[in-house]
Amino acid sequence: MTTHVTIIGAGLGGLTLARVLHVHGIPATVYEAEASPGARLQGGMLDIHDYNGQLALEEAGLLDEFRAIVLPGRQATRVLAPDGTVLLDEPDDGTGSRPEVQRGELRQILLDSLPAGTVRWGHKVTGVRGLGEGRHEVAFADGGTVTTGLLVGADGAWSRVRPLLSDATPEYFGRTFVETYLYDAETRHPAAAKAVGGGSLFVFDKGTNERWIAAHRESGGTLHAYVTLAGPLEWFDGIDFTDAAAATARIAAEFEGWAPEITALITDSDTDPVLRPLNSLPIGHRWERVPGVTLVGDAAHLAPPDGEGANLAMQDGAELALAVAAYPDDIERALTSYEEALFPRSATAAVEAVATNEAIGQDPLAFFDQEA
Repeated sequence: MTTHVTIIGAGLGGLTLARVLHVHGIPATVYEAEASPGARLQGGMLDIHDYNGQLALEEAGLLDEFRAIVLPGRQATRVLAPDGTVLLDEPDDGTGSRPEVQRGELRQILLDSLPAGTVRWGHKVTGVRGLGEGRHEVAFADGGTVTTGLLVGADGAWSRVRPLLSDATPEYFGRTFVETYLYDAETRHPAAAKAVGGGSLFVFDKGTNERWIAAHRESGGTLHAYVTLAGPLEWFDGIDFTDAAAATARIAAEFEGWAPEITALITDSDTDPVLRPLNSLPIGHRWERVPGVTLVGDAAHLAPPDGEGANLAMQDGAELALAVAAYPDDIERALTSYEEALFPRSATAAVEAVATNEAIGQDPLAFFDQEA
């Protein structure tokens, strides 16, 4: 019978796994490289879907806590032309099918739901190796090790656990985000605040996928923008992001002629621009069953961003926990059951993510009509 589960990575997928295991009386330890829960910003807004992410939270017994952190009105959507013309302005419909929350607050709910000591902070994995008979040893940068009969890689795109199962590595998708933040927007950046509206903003060059800007209204009057550019990594390597002013000017130059209330999301940023190249694993990534180890989230199926990544990671974590709870005396049966559902689900999601990224700039209004 499974007595303990070792999880690498305290993101949403790993924490959901630990929480649902806890609900079913199965202990787990989560090892996380970061020194503390507040070691870095946890990203921006997430829309948590009623067909996967919310179902995972229901299995975790945390729906009430989740609803308490939902930001009202954030399902509103605006689409503008580059000249500022409003193409679409949809208010929040109040259905709650895709409510928006702050990633950090959602993570904290999961952390608070776990027994003290479940998450071991400051444990950076330096290597993993098989010991035979489904057991694995995990080595940490501080020289410590842990041996486990069930190892789960929830450690993201550059997973240290994945090589036990697969030779696949993420490859550049051909697009890059540049992240910016505008604080206290209503008083300090009113034109940009008006452009973004109450929820999400999207601005595209119709007929091209070369450049677009998305922005979200977060809590506390913050506007969080994702400036997206297509191009080789070498082009971005030619920009010195240690010189924030020069980097900002170079990125803004790609949007010459766009309305100033839109480009203000770049030029008026209250933070240095952050470069985030988009990577993905091969569509349909899968592996042969290896006793005692599996993956969840981006470690298993990293794909281009389309609003599904966090939801899928939480779904993975919940479904893996349920499989382990269903077959506590036969871990290989549990892992096989989990992976048999995981592989086709994640392959379909990856195909849809690529299609979304290719289609969204071609005809924005048609795309959002389809989404609705």
